[in-house]
Amino acid sequence: MSTPQNHLSPSTVRERSACMCDHGDVCSSYAPGHALHLIQARMASATPSDWNDALVEHADAAAGRLVVRTLDGAAHDLWSAAGAALEAPVGTPVALHGRYGVLAVGRTKFNVARV
Repeated sequence: MSTPQNHLSPSTVRERSACMCDHGDVCSSYAPGHALHLIQARMASATPSDWNDALVEHADAAAGRLVVRTLDGAAHDLWSAAGAALEAPVGTPVALHGRYGVLAVGRTKFNVARV
């Protein structure tokens, strides 16, 4: 005898899923602002002309939000669940890869979402 299969629609599965960082654990999602995927990091490394130097203008570690201003004067409001705001206090020089949503703070790279 076989067990009946419960078929869930994709929208139901998306509604039920939650990233582990919502519960205080390590990110289990590669969505913008969550864990940095290896391919995302490699694509950013392979396109060095898309990196922009910037300075952290505002950092809110509790909310995971950062505002960085590139050297051309453009401000970028970013969010990261992985702790970018903890690693980059106000005044920290960073690099932002606009195409792939990667923020480099020294040698550490974070997946960031634009807010």
